[in-house]
Amino acid sequence: MSDQPAEANGPFLPELEVVPPERQRRWTVLLRLLLLIPHFIVLWLLSIAAAVVVIVGWFAALFLGRLPDWIAGFLSQFVGYQARVVASNMLLVDKYPPFLVPEPDYPVQADIRPGELNRWTVLFRIILVIPAAIVSAIVTQGFGALAFFIWLIVLVLGRNPRPVFDASAAVLRYSYRTNAYFYLLTGAYPKKLFGDARAEENPPRQSPGTRPLVMSQGGRVLLVVFIVLGVIGSVTNGVVQSQYQPPEHQGYYYDR
Repeated sequence: MSDQPAEANGPFLPELEVVPPERQRRWTVLLRLLLLIPHFIVLWLLSIAAAVVVIVGWFAALFLGRLPDWIAGFLSQFVGYQARVVASNMLLVDKYPPFLVPEPDYPVQADIRPGELNRWTVLFRIILVIPAAIVSAIVTQGFGALAFFIWLIVLVLGRNPRPVFDASAAVLRYSYRTNAYFYLLTGAYPKKLFGDARAEENPPRQSPGTRPLVMSQGGRVLLVVFIVLGVIGSVTNGVVQSQYQPPEHQGYYYDR
């Protein structure tokens, strides 16, 4: 978390810097889910604490117009830690994520700058966040539909191809910004799902990264595929659930 003030033209939009390695160790790719199990457990425990803390923070922000420092600090650490673990799970980085506290040289750095909040947006935050949460859920589900194939590609090649990195990083960054908005760490609404610029418009940029996130054409196409698959998956799940009828209780009748 940075101590720098928010930008003069509005609330600071949380930034997520992800720098991918040139190569990934295939054995860590093969066992990535198993290696991250300890982090998943810690995240689950922290998510329970974060749910309690954000409720306290919501009441405090209504009165103060901002989060108390200790609440902002805890929630910032939680959201940043979550982003680091998810980045590793999405095969965006190869280095094992640190527990809780970020390392200065780790290739995933979260920049959140909590500041003043509009009390009206705090009051209705859980409603305001719904559109962004839907978009985040759709692209995440779309990524999940292709996760096995992405894992297989990285395992075979020993690296994350630029289009795959761009689309995956876009999903992670938008989800991270949605979480920061939900947890009252910023007043800036999540945006820029398709990155900050296009690679064709920035020819000097050769290596991928997320600050700024310069999307390649292949990355934009793959991100659209994520969206389409996510929408199809959401609609299909909705139809299946609406048509599912639980078995009715069957009574037993006895002839007398």
